[in-house]
Amino acid sequence: MRTNAYVMIVIVSVFLGVGMGAAQEEGAPPLKPGTVIDMHNWQQYKAYMPIGLQMLFAGQEAWKLEPDYRMTIGPTHHYKWPTYDQNTEKYSHLVKIDNLPNGGHTISGYVAGLPFPSPSEPLKAWKMLVNVWYRPLPWEECAPAGHVYRRDRFGNENLTVVTQSYRRFSHISDPIEPVTDPAAQGIDYSEFLQVQQPEQARYTAQLTLYYVDMTKSEDVFVFIPALRRTLRLSSAARCSPVVGSDFSQDDVHTGWNGGFVRWDAKFLRTGWVPSLVQVDPKIYGLRSTFDGALMPKPVVGEWEMRPVNVISVKRIASQRAGYCYGDRVMYVDAESWANLWSDLYDMNMKYWKFQMIAHPGAKIPGVGYTTDSGRFIEVIWDTQSGHISGVTSTAPNGDDVRANADCENYNGTNYTVAAKYNTVSALSSIMR
Repeated sequence: MRTNAYVMIVIVSVFLGVGMGAAQEEGAPPLKPGTVIDMHNWQQYKAYMPIGLQMLFAGQEAWKLEPDYRMTIGPTHHYKWPTYDQNTEKYSHLVKIDNLPNGGHTISGYVAGLPFPSPSEPLKAWKMLVNVWYRPLPWEECAPAGHVYRRDRFGNENLTVVTQSYRRFSHISDPIEPVTDPAAQGIDYSEFLQVQQPEQARYTAQLTLYYVDMTKSEDVFVFIPALRRTLRLSSAARCSPVVGSDFSQDDVHTGWNGGFVRWDAKFLRTGWVPSLVQVDPKIYGLRSTFDGALMPKPVVGEWEMRPVNVISVKRIASQRAGYCYGDRVMYVDAESWANLWSDLYDMNMKYWKFQMIAHPGAKIPGVGYTTDSGRFIEVIWDTQSGHISGVTSTAPNGDDVRANADCENYNGTNYTVAAKYNTVSALSSIMR
């Protein structure tokens, strides 16, 4: 049971009409390298923590950090993406905001790079949200065996292993690839996942297609092996689970899965938060390197302080009915534009889920070493059901997400063939 003090924080935060993360101190300098946050001193560093992380440290819920848990702070680095930066300078002045009849907004004139290099009012936070979607990413991300661990409130655990192929078809900022893939056909982004384990769910696959015209709802298709057929899900089913985990459709892909025409955003503050970047996949691919709450243990590596913009993201008024979340407080990296943490509330503004999204760096062909390389370590905790899920893009043998040309021959498989992984016809070829 939560303490009375914690309940009072929740009530005051909701009364003020903001996510609890907004109540944290603004303007605190980044923690110095060598700082160690542990179970004895964590309250000194609450200004650097989302609400869910504070709850794990406090240890008053079903899930808690282990007594010897600690986070060691290492140096902060700055990561470059030359072609993306060049496209930002070349094209960002062309981007315009268009108001929609339903109260939402979209953009026109966008080609590639960062749409809004210096977001400012009006719609400052919404511009940041658009940046999150079009942040610098490889045009192809592939992984043979991402591991999804799910634990219920009794401590029972199950494992799902998935193959992944995420692909950007449009607005590409790669030094070799064209801005628009010839196979795009109006598609902006494609997300493909196929279950390898457990055996009873093997071959189940999901494909999500986002379109260049963001006013067109994304399409979600699921291949059901028992039926040997593909089903199209409702575009409104954004709260349905992904491969049986505690992640909803809107929780994957850096903790917010696009569709910015459906969202309002409010700027809360700037700040600094810890994140894992320069870590070894041969370590974070092992289940033993995650604790009972599926948080990365100290052996995974040092945490890097990252500058963030904290924003509150809600559905536009005309599309809130029937949706699951009342608010999503996102901690968006001010340099890479990747979301690093989220605090999520239900439609009654009761605290619901906590999400940690780390983006381990990697060397990308033609780009160099950078963060948001496609690799990920994620945790999502459903505080109301007591379920918690952890995901690592790495297999225990160290196989992790590769990018671009490195996907052409990954353990003998060419993941860059769009017709095999990133189109609806690809689902029809499964099990054949």
